[in-house]
Amino acid sequence: MIDSTEPKLVAGNSNKPLAKSIAKRMSMHRGKPIDLVKARVERFNDQEIFVEVYENVRGEDMFIIQSTSHPANDNLMELLIISDALRRSSAMRITAVIPYFGYARQDRRTKARTPISAKLIANLISQSGIERILTLDLHAAQIQGFFDIPVDNLYISPVFALDIKHNFRTLENITVVSPDVGGVSRARELAERINADLAIVDKRRTAPGEINSMTIIGNVKNRVCILVDDIVDTGGTLIKATDLLLKSGAKEVHCYITHSVLSGNALKNIQSSQMKSLVVSDSIVETTEVKNCKKIRKVPIAPLIAQAMLNISQKSSVSSLFKSETLEPIYEAYYPLKNI
Repeated sequence: MIDSTEPKLVAGNSNKPLAKSIAKRMSMHRGKPIDLVKARVERFNDQEIFVEVYENVRGEDMFIIQSTSHPANDNLMELLIISDALRRSSAMRITAVIPYFGYARQDRRTKARTPISAKLIANLISQSGIERILTLDLHAAQIQGFFDIPVDNLYISPVFALDIKHNFRTLENITVVSPDVGGVSRARELAERINADLAIVDKRRTAPGEINSMTIIGNVKNRVCILVDDIVDTGGTLIKATDLLLKSGAKEVHCYITHSVLSGNALKNIQSSQMKSLVVSDSIVETTEVKNCKKIRKVPIAPLIAQAMLNISQKSSVSSLFKSETLEPIYEAYYPLKNI
């Protein structure tokens, strides 16, 4: 059993701003400073990763904050090596906080002689000494079953719901839209939270990354449409769905996406698209280009992640954070309750 000790945080290089924000939020909750453990995570000339922890972590409840975003392989290896360093330093428990879980889209075999990479990554993490995973909006729910250790998968839909209530004048003419059939449950959950209608874009692909046809299921005429998904990569699906919704009579289209991968020409294409705005979380570190993109707005996840980490440390419920009444006070600084 884990003793009642203060959690200690160590961060890799994938998203230092988020790690610092989480530490700040935890300090506010605890009423005492919780700083990131002093450590160095660097590369030798041949790009081997080296980790050294400068503080005593023996018997401590450790949290590693590290998204496995681009460069995915480097960030994954940092996570594994940090875990090994903590395990060999006699940490009592190691929890990996992975806001964006890379390789999640490779959760099944799409054709013969292909890997299930998400399962391989789960095996590597489980064998590295990590005892628990805390993540956000996994691409596929079944990935939790790939691990032989507990996995807490947080949902951002309650936070998105607060943002929508705060930023839209009225919710009466809003329709939440799933950009594909696979994301219907995610879109339905958000629609139920804001009491909105639901529509689906039926997407047919000829090959990975290539869309053959798209059809709308549901009424979007004269509606403000909110496209919701877990990942925006090239942005092609969102842009085509936006064009189709507007062509079908939608008044305007806003996109709410958890993880902003934004590879290739995504930013250029989004900026020149007809979508009104793109709202993303900071699960992936914000580049200068993303920061300067006028159509993109960021929703902070540090309050949600920090509270979940405290709940894990204190052995209390994480699923309680799925409830609006629990989450609203945590986000009151961003979305004052009097305006909701």
